[in-house]
Amino acid sequence: MSRRAAEEAIRAGRVTRNGQTASLGDMAEPGVDVVCLDGAPVFPQEKKVYLMLHKPRGVVTTMSDEQGRRSVADLVKDVGVRVYPVGRLDLDSEGLLLMTNDGDFANRLMHPSHEVNKCYETWVSGDGIEAAIKALEQPMRIDGYQIRPARVRLLRRFSDQEALLAITIHEGRNRQVRKMCEAVGLRVTRLVRVSEGSLQLRDLPSGKWRYLTKEEMESFD
Repeated sequence: MSRRAAEEAIRAGRVTRNGQTASLGDMAEPGVDVVCLDGAPVFPQEKKVYLMLHKPRGVVTTMSDEQGRRSVADLVKDVGVRVYPVGRLDLDSEGLLLMTNDGDFANRLMHPSHEVNKCYETWVSGDGIEAAIKALEQPMRIDGYQIRPARVRLLRRFSDQEALLAITIHEGRNRQVRKMCEAVGLRVTRLVRVSEGSLQLRDLPSGKWRYLTKEEMESFD
């Protein structure tokens, strides 16, 4: 309720602290004093947290793992509240991963209607890299699903059979970039998500996290 409504509830005698009717100006310590409204306990609302994690390779995007592998939960223990991943990155992939304790925010971002560009720096090997790039930019079917054409840039050529590509996709289906590359004869040797919408991984070290800025949060509105 609003501050004014809360004050009106206190004046009306609807609020108690440790079983005694509360008055305006009374203090209550969270976790120690029991505050009730109309006889029902009231708890402080947990602070909403939004952060970006640089997920390393070999870390699973789950809060726990039956096989005992390191999970993203291990990397954000010091956040102070329990946060959950928004979407996922597979075990062998790295880079930008959003995490939050705001379920409504997470569901909104993961809804099919909320499609944002996701860019991956992709190290590949194989024959005919130029032809493969052109094929990646054409419509294709992955797991029976028609995906939209990707945007592909050649960032660096290491040899006739090795290159670094920037691949931007829209849908972000399970292992989509890897499956796309496999379909055109390329093998992915490393995959790093470097951006999602307006969010940029930039120089955030692997295994570290940071809070999203106010400006970054406003970009989701």
